[in-house]
Amino acid sequence: MRLTSVTVGTSQPVELAGFYARLLGASVGAVEHDWAQVRVPGGLTLNFEREACFRRPVWPSVEGGQTASQHLDIEVEDLDSAVEHALGCGAVLAVVQPQENVRVLIDPDGHPFCLFTG
Repeated sequence: MRLTSVTVGTSQPVELAGFYARLLGASVGAVEHDWAQVRVPGGLTLNFEREACFRRPVWPSVEGGQTASQHLDIEVEDLDSAVEHALGCGAVLAVVQPQENVRVLIDPDGHPFCLFTG
């Protein structure tokens, strides 16, 4: 078996694919009305699929809020530069930052993702 892709549920698949393509220096590949795909350098593919009943996740979780059941971890060489780049792409820095070498950000549709140094 070989993992080839991750699919993220969203209310805005085309827009979110554009965000992650800018963030990761990739390009948006296939696009349909309810689905879009980004081929990331290194071989992994990110798919973005419209969820009819999407609720924006809350991170960190709060009782009664929509839990972010997964997130992307992205290794970077320079954390400060990577955070600035992510903010310029449209991410928002999360209020809670639990680790010194990790920055939690929120994408334009509410999904958290982490930038970290090795």
